Amino acid sequence: MELTTIWFILIGVLFAGYMVLEGFDFGVGMLVGILAKNDKERRVLINTIGPVWDGNEVWLLVAGGAMFAAFPEWYATLFSGFYLPLLLILVALIIRGVAFEYRGKRPEPEWKARWDWAIIIGSFVPALLWGVAFANIVRGVKLDASHEYVGGFFDLLNPYALLGGLVTLTVCIVHGSVFVALKTRGEIRDRARAMALNVGFVAAGLATAFMAWTGFMQGQTVVWVCIGLSAGAFMAALGATLKGKDLQAFIGTAVSILAFVAMLFTGLFPDVLPSTINEAYSLTVHNASSTPYTLKIMTWVALVFTPIVIGYQAWTYWVFSKRISVKNIPDDIPA
Repeated sequence: MELTTIWFILIGVLFAGYMVLEGFDFGVGMLVGILAKNDKERRVLINTIGPVWDGNEVWLLVAGGAMFAAFPEWYATLFSGFYLPLLLILVALIIRGVAFEYRGKRPEPEWKARWDWAIIIGSFVPALLWGVAFANIVRGVKLDASHEYVGGFFDLLNPYALLGGLVTLTVCIVHGSVFVALKTRGEIRDRARAMALNVGFVAAGLATAFMAWTGFMQGQTVVWVCIGLSAGAFMAALGATLKGKDLQAFIGTAVSILAFVAMLFTGLFPDVLPSTINEAYSLTVHNASSTPYTLKIMTWVALVFTPIVIGYQAWTYWVFSKRISVKNIPDDIPA
């Protein structure tokens, strides 16, 4: 297998890991304003992701860095053509991160309410726009012969991309709800299960339409296999939630998201950014890649450091694996 293909797969794996891990972060962030009835309950929700949210974002940084090093022309075209939506995602992530750190610095309810809204909006925007961005990458954009994006911002807001955004938005809410049910006890856990089921059927309908559209657009057998796996895992997750099996439900939504991202990347290959103007103008794993020597060095670095990063993050999840409730939140300690 060529190194260009290997690094395309690795970038896909990194984005899949990011969507699984940061996906429930986004879901929990949006649920702060829905599931919680008071400040203690909001602190419980925030504390479920408090030890891990910043580590989850590392997957995006590594994915972006790998894209820059392995496929610099893909990176340049994507980040210039998608400048505004990616900027909005970046700003939202910054505001969200600041909100997690600053929310508990002062006791006034007004202060906390403002930062709660920052968490909600900072989670909503990337959950929606990542779906729009990935859908446009798979569908293709207006690239000219120089591989430069010549479309406008509103070209990115086509029906297929907007549907993709709604899919990632609703799936993140379900994934976050399942995670809250897995990490909490008491009334919050019950509300989270109900939310997962209520939004889950909406997400299932949207995802079915989007994946069917993608399958007929791409027409590859492997894409349909990924679609079947994603749909089956998601319905199994809803069934597990209905039975109160939180761990199985979380595994189900995680597998569904992994298969969903696999569907997008397998449908895209060997392109990395198709052109809707002329197929010959498309960026591929071959014409957008770095030199073989660069890819060799990157491969050795990845082999050394990837197990270390994954091992440390797994250890972090193990350490903070206990369930929490309002009983674990003292009145005199800020979140």
